[in-house]
Amino acid sequence: MTTFDDRENAFENKFAHDAEMQFRAEARRNRLLGLWAAELLGKTGDDAAAYAVEVVKADFEEAGDEDVYRKVSGDLGDKADEATIRRQMAEMMARAKAQLMEEL
Repeated sequence: MTTFDDRENAFENKFAHDAEMQFRAEARRNRLLGLWAAELLGKTGDDAAAYAVEVVKADFEEAGDEDVYRKVSGDLGDKADEATIRRQMAEMMARAKAQLMEEL
């Protein structure tokens, strides 16, 4: 195998690893966001956990974050405005990435 092939394989492996880590971070962010929203909705225990799973599943409707935003926004109604939800999404993403880095 040539040096070029080695570099190509290394880049492919890094791309696959980065894509997997991004997927895991987004799924964890969505779960954390779901738990936050569940608290605002007055859900606790198993109900809160089940709601968090619903938020994670909502992310599979389309690419990007809008499907998750629509789910949470629709469920929360006037309990949280757009800026608050989007701020929470950003904060939860940072928290999710930090948690994943700690697990490595």
